[in-house]
Amino acid sequence: MSPEIRLQQIALRLLLTVIAGGLLGMERSKTGHFAGLRTTLLVALAASVSMIQMNLLIQTNGKPQDSYAVMDLMRLPLGILTGVGFIGAGAILRKNEMVLGITTAATLWFATVVGLCLGGGQLILGSVSTALGFMVLYGMRRFERRIEHYQPADLSLTIAGNQLSPRDLRARLEQVRFHIKSISVLNDLSEHCKTYDCQVRWPSSNGNADIPEVLTELECLPGLVRLDWKSTGTVPN
Repeated sequence: MSPEIRLQQIALRLLLTVIAGGLLGMERSKTGHFAGLRTTLLVALAASVSMIQMNLLIQTNGKPQDSYAVMDLMRLPLGILTGVGFIGAGAILRKNEMVLGITTAATLWFATVVGLCLGGGQLILGSVSTALGFMVLYGMRRFERRIEHYQPADLSLTIAGNQLSPRDLRARLEQVRFHIKSISVLNDLSEHCKTYDCQVRWPSSNGNADIPEVLTELECLPGLVRLDWKSTGTVPN
């Protein structure tokens, strides 16, 4: 890093930071996330400005002869990088077994690193990193949707009499490639019915928490009294 930095260099670094933060933030805003264009751009700019500030203060680094204080300039960008962790934590939400915002938090952290690179003068590294990050966010989204995901869900069936055994229920679910985590049975002798509570994971190619087709078949079971389905599928980040 050069100890001297000119106004033209500062302008170029800020311009590239705005472009990088804009590309990363645009993808977040396009997909409807709260931490979108403005948030990502501000995070990248804050990191870039901190590195530029460090570059301007490089002459004061160390311990002056007439002072007991030590000027450690690296604490400035490191503090920025640590502070973004709190912003990223605020972008992550948890609802039951569903966790949202992890990709947005990672994008903010990545934008901070890019801003540090561009503000520090590593223009090629920052630019290439921006291009790679944008490819991951935008290009990999379509590829990720084609990957088969297993969504967690809770299935509850109430059957009158002995119309369905736990083995039969397991066989039906495994036939449609459900992964069964647990099955519990409640036998109500007064009502002559059984309730099966199942924790399952079911395949979904697009990652959406839609209703699987097997529920239509289960609704036609003889003696069915009640069927409850609660999906906790993930939402694309």
